[in-house]
Amino acid sequence: MSELPTNPTTPANRPAFDFLMSRRSRPYKSLKTPVPGDATLQEILIAAARVPDHGKLEPWRFIVLRQKAMARLAELAVEIGWNRGKAAQDIEKMKVQLEMALLAVAVVESPVASEKIPDIEQTYSAGAATLSLLNAALASGWGANWLSGWASHDREFCERGLGLLPHERLAGFVHLGTASAVPPERPRPDVSQITTWVDT
Repeated sequence: MSELPTNPTTPANRPAFDFLMSRRSRPYKSLKTPVPGDATLQEILIAAARVPDHGKLEPWRFIVLRQKAMARLAELAVEIGWNRGKAAQDIEKMKVQLEMALLAVAVVESPVASEKIPDIEQTYSAGAATLSLLNAALASGWGANWLSGWASHDREFCERGLGLLPHERLAGFVHLGTASAVPPERPRPDVSQITTWVDT
């Protein structure tokens, strides 16, 4: 067990720290039934919304996608992929990723016009909301994975498939279910190689 970096004036949350030190996304192909029920998913989304949000603009929103909706998106991705001249293997990969989903949440970056808050900070907040959703699901005992792919960045796919407005972008899909297998740990960054300590 690693030493917990504690504040002498504030009680530590050991379980939360241990979770962050060991969190691991679950491969989407390993996600099976059951999936979170509506009430459970609502709690996960409430937790996901507790993220840094400069100016309290809430520059993101969630779209809950059930299995039939994901199958529809898979068909749309195939149609658009062929129209775009995508390679067959890229179309198939996107199709499988979408059609295998039993339940997913699309996190939409929905920036708000602001003289004080730059768009890039709103983008960061949307990314934080996506990670928070992923971690809330994992901490609740569900399997989850944050995925994107070429269709996530295709305007026609996003607007036809998800109803995104012209100023909105898709941060990604968070797939949810019950993990049928625990993946092995993977190499993690050597923090000493990516950290600079500045004293003066």
